Amino acid sequence: MKRKRRTEILINGARELAGSGELAAQLAEEILERYDVKTIEEPNQGLVMVKVRETAQKSLFYLGEVLVTECKVQINGSIGLGVLHSHDRKLAYHLAVIDAAYEAGLKETADWTDRLIQEEAAYQKQRLAVQSGVLKTKVSFETMDEE
Repeated sequence: MKRKRRTEILINGARELAGSGELAAQLAEEILERYDVKTIEEPNQGLVMVKVRETAQKSLFYLGEVLVTECKVQINGSIGLGVLHSHDRKLAYHLAVIDAAYEAGLKETADWTDRLIQEEAAYQKQRLAVQSGVLKTKVSFETMDEE
């Protein structure tokens, strides 16, 4: 599983599901119990530039800055990075630990794919339920027929 998808699953699951970061905490704890995790950069806030592609001319430009929380850790010489658009320092740390575990190729990561896919399915199910609730209230303004 690619880093982008894995991170999206963990962040979206933490925000939307009742677990509130429970899976990320569980996965990180598995690593923290068994390995020496060195914190390179404590969770702190920073700014990143948002790059956007303009659709008509396909040109890139910077829309502005976004406040993020970021953290860096090291496990067995491999560096992990946790960045998210939130003030959740704990989740940023857990994301960094999980990323470092994948980068180091630790054996625990082999079993995580199924758990991540289940988290993604639960998030998608909840998201669809919210969308269907919103669509029930949608008003159709096409009430006049033209002849």
